[in-house]
Amino acid sequence: MTTQTVGTDAGDARITWHTASGARLVLAVGHGAGGGIEARDLQALAAALPAHGVTVALVEQPWRVAGKKVAPAPKTLDTGWRGVWPALAEPGLPVISGGRSAGARVACRTAAELGAHAVLALGFPLHPPGRPEKSRAGELLDAGVPTLVVQGGNDPFGRPAEFPPGEFGLVEVPYGDHGFAVPKRAQLTQERALEIVTGAVREWVVSLR
Repeated sequence: MTTQTVGTDAGDARITWHTASGARLVLAVGHGAGGGIEARDLQALAAALPAHGVTVALVEQPWRVAGKKVAPAPKTLDTGWRGVWPALAEPGLPVISGGRSAGARVACRTAAELGAHAVLALGFPLHPPGRPEKSRAGELLDAGVPTLVVQGGNDPFGRPAEFPPGEFGLVEVPYGDHGFAVPKRAQLTQERALEIVTGAVREWVVSLR
């Protein structure tokens, strides 16, 4: 594991590299607006995928690196992601643009212009909780590259059944909330929930051409 600071027009971002031996792809994953790269799903992917030939790059947006507690506007998040992209592409491998929550929106909005190989959307915030009329489906549908959504079955930002038809894959994590946490009473352990996430991503990555 190595870290790299990258200057962007939104400030300094940081990449934590989990490098695979003989990697064939880079999976770059950004965090959400309410947390950083310590999120359970991001850490699980970083631990699991390098053994399968995928280098995982966990990207911290400039606002997090600067120690701020509130995420900036989507336009500024996109600026930070664009600024990091040359470093992500430096290994010369196809780059999957990914993120959780707000980071998933960033990945979708910028995928086509940056030449992303595909998009991974973890906990895509289809709408604000309790506001299904405020749909962000357009961002997902307009990604323009192969896309996988991994969504908690009880995600208040959009349950799997709420997603519209489209050219994207959708995997449900039963009982999972927006961060894929499952209640203790669920017929599924937290460990198994994360295995569903990492297994689905691994199978999808292998299927990409």
